[in-house]
Amino acid sequence: MVSAKKEMVFAMSSSYISTLIYFLCVAACIRKSSGQVKKDEKLYPENFTRILDRLLDGYDNRLRPGFGGPVTEVKTDIYVTSFGPVSDVEMEYTMDVFFRQTWVDKRLKYDGPIEILRLNNLMVTKVWTPDTFFRNGKKSVSHNMTAPNKLFRIMKNGTILYTMRLTISAECPMRLVDFPMDGHACPLKFGSYAYPKTEMIYTWTKGPQHSVEVPEESSSLVQYDLIGQTVSSETVKSITGEYIVMTVYFHLRRKMGYFMIQTYIPCIMTVILSQVSFWINKESVPARTVFGITTVLTMTTLSISARHSLPKVSYATAMDWFIAVCFAFVFSALIEFAAVNYFTNTQMEKAKKKQIKCPAAPKATPLKKANDTEEVLNPDSNGNLRKRMNYMTDSNSDQRTDTGNNNKGGIARQSLVGQVPSSAVSSSVPHSSPNPFSHPNLAPATLLSRSTPPAPPSTPTLPSRIPTNVFVGSASIQHLLGPKLEHIQMTANKMELNLKQASPSPLPPAPTPAASGANGTSKIDKYARILFPVSFGAFNMVYWVVYLSKDTMKSPDGSN
Repeated sequence: MVSAKKEMVFAMSSSYISTLIYFLCVAACIRKSSGQVKKDEKLYPENFTRILDRLLDGYDNRLRPGFGGPVTEVKTDIYVTSFGPVSDVEMEYTMDVFFRQTWVDKRLKYDGPIEILRLNNLMVTKVWTPDTFFRNGKKSVSHNMTAPNKLFRIMKNGTILYTMRLTISAECPMRLVDFPMDGHACPLKFGSYAYPKTEMIYTWTKGPQHSVEVPEESSSLVQYDLIGQTVSSETVKSITGEYIVMTVYFHLRRKMGYFMIQTYIPCIMTVILSQVSFWINKESVPARTVFGITTVLTMTTLSISARHSLPKVSYATAMDWFIAVCFAFVFSALIEFAAVNYFTNTQMEKAKKKQIKCPAAPKATPLKKANDTEEVLNPDSNGNLRKRMNYMTDSNSDQRTDTGNNNKGGIARQSLVGQVPSSAVSSSVPHSSPNPFSHPNLAPATLLSRSTPPAPPSTPTLPSRIPTNVFVGSASIQHLLGPKLEHIQMTANKMELNLKQASPSPLPPAPTPAASGANGTSKIDKYARILFPVSFGAFNMVYWVVYLSKDTMKSPDGSN
């Protein structure tokens, strides 16, 4: 009994020992295998060239993956690092992007502890890559500083990631009818150059919504706001087949600040300045002419400068319409002044003609009548003097008269022409003077008679008073004094007539303001002061309401 128990204990102990030994062996194997893995990892860099050589052994980069079999699918996405500038004249835009492409090439599968092989650009030339090109690109540059900016990675299942840094200048068709309140959808189109859709297709890596990323800090636009982007795909047919084309639309809206400062506000101020001339007196011809010509030239300069930043399109833009209307207002202000000046001159001419046709008021001393009267009166005066002297000689031949107290009275003689001035001269001549007409008081009297206006024809002839105290010596003195006095009188009359003819004739009186309308404000100016500002304000209201409320964003369908 005791021996049986001992055998049972011994058997159990031996089984336990064998089990323990088994577990120890298993643990040793596991430890050995883990050590081998670590040893392989440490040896991986040394065997990297051999692994790559094994991957490329028998690899033909001239053939696409799955050649003769299924369609090769290339997944793409774009990360925009810099967007802008946008050129309106060239109708193009520039951007800097990371262009990523992903596809599966089963010929590059490998087994190993590393999930991803991160390689440089030298590996790119040894494997097949898609022949992607930008259909609307004008110029595309792949950066090579300080080395080619390319990323190439191979995964264990044969998936390949290929990334390039590119600067792309692409065409952006613009319809500038609403300029500068316009918006544009600038496309970026890319696809395969040689493989039709039966061999290679393109898809978006992260779906249509997230495959194109444009960070806010990447936009470097000055005249535009980048308000978003949309993606789409289409099939393009050609004689070589049907190709898949991927399209990204970048939606841009123009900023108006620059054009408001440079064009719109100067145009509005120029129009207002041209309308200031309506408040200037119409007689100020130089001032109003300067206003008109200066504003017209200013509008011409503004229209030319506004066109410098635009392509030479054959249609009118919104800014062109605004400038054209402003130019019309300015030019109309100049034409308005021309009309005011013309009608003012016409009214003045009519007033002058009307004044000439009206009979003039009778003048106190007409020049011609005064001269004729004096020419007739002079011989009469000389004749009267001669007759008076003869009469006095016959009656007083034996006696001499005293000039102080004894001689009073006068002899009245009627003029030979039947008319004598009413202001006849009565003077006392001293007896000591041998010539009664040499007295100095005679000349003023004679001049007074000349300057006195003649009486109207209906006035009766007045008798002239002849002084009785004139001393007459003899008949010889009488004969001597007669011709000399007549000659002196005729010489004085001629001199006075010459002076009057040499003096300018008096101009007709200027027409009164009420009759001619030369002064004051023209009716045309009064109407223009109201009509022009109201019309210009109504135009601005309609213009800005229409264009600011209009959806000027270009649809992607119209961009294709």
